[in-house]
Amino acid sequence: MLRTQLTLPRRVYPYRVLGMALGALAIATVLLELQAGTLLWALCVFTGVVWPQLAHLLAQRSASPFAAEQRNLIADSALAALWVPLLHFNLLPAVLLLALPAADKVNTDIPGLYRRTLLPTCVAILAGGLATGFAFAPSSSTAVVLACMPMLLIHTLAVSHGRRRLVAKVLRKNQELDLLSRTDMLTGLRSRDHWEREVARTLHEVHAGASPAVLVMIDIDGFKQANDRYGHIAGDALLRAVAALLQETLRPGDIGGRYGGDEFAVVCPATGLAEAAATAEAFRAAVETIRLPQAPDLSHSVSIGIASARPNHARIEDWVNAADAALYDAKRSGRNRMVLART
Repeated sequence: MLRTQLTLPRRVYPYRVLGMALGALAIATVLLELQAGTLLWALCVFTGVVWPQLAHLLAQRSASPFAAEQRNLIADSALAALWVPLLHFNLLPAVLLLALPAADKVNTDIPGLYRRTLLPTCVAILAGGLATGFAFAPSSSTAVVLACMPMLLIHTLAVSHGRRRLVAKVLRKNQELDLLSRTDMLTGLRSRDHWEREVARTLHEVHAGASPAVLVMIDIDGFKQANDRYGHIAGDALLRAVAALLQETLRPGDIGGRYGGDEFAVVCPATGLAEAAATAEAFRAAVETIRLPQAPDLSHSVSIGIASARPNHARIEDWVNAADAALYDAKRSGRNRMVLART
């Protein structure tokens, strides 16, 4: 929780340091032209140097860094707005001092933050105006324009870069979430929902006459015995071991998934029955070699049912039922064997 709370202050700090320093450069140029007094120069130093460090310190020491940083962001806008009348409304600095902090608030993606800055911004402009008698000299000299260019260009590029990194991070997170939704976390195989979508696509291709396909249903023999005698740790270890062997055995293009419990399923697109049966038999034999430290005295095996896609398989359930029926025939025939579906 604390790490999450500190994320916003860490993210804002370098942009505040950069933005305030560049803003102070433009402010200082106008102050030179106005022949400003010591008080305004001290405020300029506070704005460009002291405030970024003070704001970061306040956020770090707060019991709620996230809330403290939001207050700091509002103070940023108020401080920038205060300079608008203090600079006699010099046009280009005034526009930048109001627009760039406003853009920063929008870029934080904190709901309502921009609206919360409006009143402090107006109060700061009013206070500065009262202090200067609302002196008005909007013309921006060439020197002021040049001093504003770094604030306009560098700060904007820096914020855009930060935004790009944030978007890239969000995209990575979305990809990770998509992978999680497609993957069974225990076995690393496809989740049932995602696997069934692949089966539906394959069956559609079969019906379109593109190529044959085979469905393989696999059930671990004696899984309940391993769970009951040695606990769920042994059961999970067995599931992972069988899944790892299945992934090693599958050919390119084969799609394996965890169908549920101790049952796995594989769809083999563009594959004939004999080829799929040979792969399934190699997998069945490999499972016999599994030895688990969690259940050292148990031998392991699988029963397998195989069904080719048929024209009468209108839905994936029809195809799965055909392979399931062959699987249960393998179970009833003594287990640790492979059975082909009846044509």
